[in-house]
Amino acid sequence: MEQALGIIGCGKMAYALVKGIHSSPDLKMEGLLVNDVNPSRTALFAAEFKSTALEQWELVNQSKTVILAVKPQQVADVLALTREAWTEDKLLISIAAGVKTGTIEGLLDVPAPVVRIMPNTPCLVGAGVSAYCPGKHARSEDLELVGKVFSTTGLAIPTEEKNMDAVTAVSGSGPAYAFLVAEAMMNAAVQVGLDIHTARQLVLKTLAGSIKMLEDTGEHPAILREQVCSPAGTTIAGVRQLEAKGLRAAFFNAIEAAYLRSIELGNK
Repeated sequence: MEQALGIIGCGKMAYALVKGIHSSPDLKMEGLLVNDVNPSRTALFAAEFKSTALEQWELVNQSKTVILAVKPQQVADVLALTREAWTEDKLLISIAAGVKTGTIEGLLDVPAPVVRIMPNTPCLVGAGVSAYCPGKHARSEDLELVGKVFSTTGLAIPTEEKNMDAVTAVSGSGPAYAFLVAEAMMNAAVQVGLDIHTARQLVLKTLAGSIKMLEDTGEHPAILREQVCSPAGTTIAGVRQLEAKGLRAAFFNAIEAAYLRSIELGNK
């Protein structure tokens, strides 16, 4: 990627991406151009990545690829301000939740290639998962570039746009669900007498080990769960309480609510 990269919105996700790009020998930039309403964020990028801060119109004008990393409700304003700077050879990568490629294309004067992607926060530690889909003007080389860029922060997989709201609800929002489960387990461990340091170690390693078993064995989670549940044992007693309190239903409802909210954001 020997070309100027522009980033509008220098939040944590943009930081993770640039960090990943800098660590990859296969992705080289002629320059990094950034824009953010918070001067401290552009200063951070300048200090760590030798970026140059520019106004939005000038950033788009000078960039070959632009990552739009702003909030969904800010997308229209950014594209209105930069509209005349876009050309057919500039790639726009959007990580704005819920905003469809067609919506973005409709805000541009030219048929510029657009790729929509939904990353998640574990990208910050190189363990993220990102799903991406093309707009109607995106080319195979655009998708290949997006795949390479986001692979520097974890797993990057192509999908169809019809799946993106579900992706947002599952992997985009998913880390929050996992963190909440970990927090609840730690608090419960303290309640039964463990100190918080021991509780944290036990919970994190238990969750990590369980995920590794799922990945390495390829077994359905129900099978692995059954292997832990001895007849009349401690585990089945605990599982019974989780089921009785509606854990499964809570996850169904949470993911459905996030899915519907993603659709709502895309319709605004």
